[in-house]
Amino acid sequence: MRLRIQLAIFLVIALVGIIGLYRFLQTPGYQMSVQLSDSGGVFPNAEVSYRGVAVGRVNALKLSATGVRAQLTIDDSAPPIPASAKAVVANRSAVGEQYLDLEPADDKGPYLHEGSVIPQDRTSLPPSPDEVLSNLDALVRSVPTDKLKVVVDELDKTFTGTGPDLQKLLDASSDLTTEAAKNLPQTKSLLANGKTVLDTQNRDAADITSFATSLNQIAGQLKASDPDIRSLIAIAPQAAQPVDDVLRSSGRNLSVVLANLYTTTAIAETRTAGLEELLVAYPVITAFTPGLSPDGTGHLGLILNFFNPFPCTKGYETTKERPADNTTPVAANGQAYCAEPPNSPIDVRGSQNVPRGDTPRLPGALGATQSTPSPTNMAQLLGLPG
Repeated sequence: MRLRIQLAIFLVIALVGIIGLYRFLQTPGYQMSVQLSDSGGVFPNAEVSYRGVAVGRVNALKLSATGVRAQLTIDDSAPPIPASAKAVVANRSAVGEQYLDLEPADDKGPYLHEGSVIPQDRTSLPPSPDEVLSNLDALVRSVPTDKLKVVVDELDKTFTGTGPDLQKLLDASSDLTTEAAKNLPQTKSLLANGKTVLDTQNRDAADITSFATSLNQIAGQLKASDPDIRSLIAIAPQAAQPVDDVLRSSGRNLSVVLANLYTTTAIAETRTAGLEELLVAYPVITAFTPGLSPDGTGHLGLILNFFNPFPCTKGYETTKERPADNTTPVAANGQAYCAEPPNSPIDVRGSQNVPRGDTPRLPGALGATQSTPSPTNMAQLLGLPG
């Protein structure tokens, strides 16, 4: 009985050991592969990294119909890796230690899993040593030795005797780097705010382009008008002299006139519509007026228009009718006026129906001003000394 118990215990221990050994020998994580056109120098047991952190190993390299298939093992502790990741064979150091780096375009799924395959069109290999040496040889052969000698000689002439100056430049560069490191937060803030400014400029690119185009047109017009501008600049001093004489002779009186013109402009400001009508009609009137009597006799036609529209009679009831032959003096009826509304179809008359100007704007309170002498010449008017 005791022997059976011992055998049972031994059997249990053996099973536990086998299970543990299986788990120990079993490869953790998940298996995947990468299709390469060439090994690129990567080797079995090479490191597999993701965002610069090791996440697995290269198990084996096997030949395939299109190149080499690299078998990878990704650790269980690795984060989810997007299936759109690109596999890049890169050099870790100058001695040529290659590793496989998984470079994703974004963090979005789906993600790599057991049996995933990265196709050959999403892989990248480092240049081979023979290709590098061939390109380097071609570069060296492309450099003309005679011209290279001239460059070396000129560099020798340039830097001969400039050791102290170069030392000062290097020292100043060191100080500049130190100050830049001290102000790194401000530099980062400047770059961050610069992005906002550049984004604004990018949004206004069309307006900036239009402004530049218009500025170019203005510059072109100025270039085309160069003779006229030169003539204007030459004539301007002569034209300014009479203005200077007026200012010199008028003195304070010109300032008083300009100040009084404020009242005139304030009245005219509310009657711009009437002034506009006057400026439109006056040239027409002055154009045909001389033609009415070119030779001392009248040349015009008269058309009588009765009751179209009807004359205004409302408001004139208090005026007494008089015979036409009664020419004795009589006081005018100051109470008579056209009482028709302005929108009446009757021929509305009377100064009360004349269009009124807008309400004038009241000027704001003037701030404290300092009394200064009035300008007496052109230089003082332009704010120049003298």
